Amino acid sequence: MSVAQGLGVHPPSCADLKLALTLGERALFVNGDLQTARRWFDTAYRYAEACADPPALARAALGLGGIWVHEHRTCAESEMVRARQRHALSLIDPVSSLALRLRLRLRGEEDYRAGGHEEIMRLLARARGSGDDLARAEALSLAHHCLLGPEHGALRLELAGELIGQAAVTGRRGDLLMGVLWRTVDLYLAADPHAERCLEELRRLLDGHAHLAVGYVVSAIEVMLAIRAGRFDEAEKQAGECFERGVAAGDMDATGWYGGQLGAIRWYQGRAAELLPVLSDLVSSPTLSPIDHSYAAGLALAAAVAGERRLAAGHLARLRGRDLAALPSSSTWLISMYCVVETAYLLRDADTAASAYALLSPHAHLPMMASLAVACFGSVRHSLGMAALTTGDLDLAVGHLRAAVHDNLALGHWPAAALSRCRLGQALALRDGPHDEVARAEQAGAAREARELGMVLPAVVGRASAADGACRFRRHGRHWQVELGGRLALVDHSVGMQHLATLVANPGREILASDLAAGTWRPEGEGESAQPVLDDQARETYRRRLAQLRAEIDELESLNDLERASALRLEHEWLVAELSAATGIGGRARPFAGSEERARIAVGKAIRRALGRIAAVDHVIGEELRGSVQTGVRCSYRPR
Repeated sequence: MSVAQGLGVHPPSCADLKLALTLGERALFVNGDLQTARRWFDTAYRYAEACADPPALARAALGLGGIWVHEHRTCAESEMVRARQRHALSLIDPVSSLALRLRLRLRGEEDYRAGGHEEIMRLLARARGSGDDLARAEALSLAHHCLLGPEHGALRLELAGELIGQAAVTGRRGDLLMGVLWRTVDLYLAADPHAERCLEELRRLLDGHAHLAVGYVVSAIEVMLAIRAGRFDEAEKQAGECFERGVAAGDMDATGWYGGQLGAIRWYQGRAAELLPVLSDLVSSPTLSPIDHSYAAGLALAAAVAGERRLAAGHLARLRGRDLAALPSSSTWLISMYCVVETAYLLRDADTAASAYALLSPHAHLPMMASLAVACFGSVRHSLGMAALTTGDLDLAVGHLRAAVHDNLALGHWPAAALSRCRLGQALALRDGPHDEVARAEQAGAAREARELGMVLPAVVGRASAADGACRFRRHGRHWQVELGGRLALVDHSVGMQHLATLVANPGREILASDLAAGTWRPEGEGESAQPVLDDQARETYRRRLAQLRAEIDELESLNDLERASALRLEHEWLVAELSAATGIGGRARPFAGSEERARIAVGKAIRRALGRIAAVDHVIGEELRGSVQTGVRCSYRPR
């Protein structure tokens, strides 16, 4: 049986082929009905094969691509469409309009999957010079779709304006709608105050004749605006209706967009933990874009909010990889970074927060928008402030969060403004004390706004110490985070910081300096130390200090300053002894093998240097610890 005979009782005629192409192009370009268009173009492709009509085959293969990029999400569907397009391209005149349009589609798809845009921009230049009006219009839209990262805002607006003008030449209603849609999206992504005007123009264009695909995006933007207004119940209802519209249009983003909208609502309602099971399923959905990491980031945040710290840290580590900067730029990059920063704050991951801060800084003027403006999490400055809060730079955090309150008010994003005001109050309290009038006013204002909006403001990380007066040391890689009286200080690792951490973890206890030096102290009756013995990083720190001491001793002896040289020599001898102890038989630490006096001097100096470093970062914490830490043969921490 032939392919043609397998299609039905009678082989398709030229009239059948023409009708299938006409109906497919009408469904796609006039009605925006992606689902119906795919069915007609699939039929037309098989008819064209049966009729041995290469140009019709090319038109059908081109139509299968749709109006967006990456409309076919599963590997099987995507590869089938790509194979059909390449096959059709091989059969037609390589200098024809259809060949150029097929190459544009193939290049656009490849650039999008790779998170790039170089090839589609090169072909756009070629389309501009070809005199082919349809190819130019399609190239403009494809290029725009490959430039949705936050760094390309100005270029996108140029392309959208050019597409609107080109629509007058092609005469295709779909080109005009896509041009105005892209411009509307661009203005929202840029926080342009005239975005609403462009949205209203788009609504009027749709009034006369529905376009399912463009209408679906408009309804998604309207959900985002309802969330900004704090109308959560209405927004949730609209999000469900929007999802149904997306399914009816055949848009593969329907599930992902609905998840993003629901995530924004639950975040501001203080219910993000409820999304953990849903996100666990959604993150593996084949309908997600290959460069969309926002759901993986959202999953990490939901886990952190739910108190699943290990799960959150694992997802964050996978997302970050070896370098957070390697995360591809996309329309969801900013949302991914928002979740990364919030998760890092909850996990007190200063290194990740610092990396995110550096990456987000060039985009401080933008809003945190997802995809085609379908969800908004407020100003980028909020995330910059949260990153600075996590790293302990309270002045920087206050500056960014104060700017975020202003920017969110300008956006009309009342929930984001309330959240930024809440975090600003927390940052001020950490910097200036919990009784600071400005801090209390900001916190009271945030609480009032939250009540009016039906929000639940998040808990304060690192404030438990403010309630009980205790000091806490937490190790984060190369840094120590010190918390005292509601204040935070991030200090580089050193031997003295390790000693202080042991003392602070055991308030009121006297610990021998020799035990601190050797890392062998443990509470009575316990089989393991309260703090770990020297790790590889600590041993490397000791070795660097040994080299530094040797140079200083040589210099002091050359200057005949024997008293200072002798003091440094004591520390040098102790460090040699500790390294020997820390690398004993089988790698097990041995008790400090020197005199108590050498240990007293070395430990005292190391602790005083650490206290100086803490005071340089936060004078209040430093002075409080200086008055509470006692050194000598026996050392202790006795909070005042």
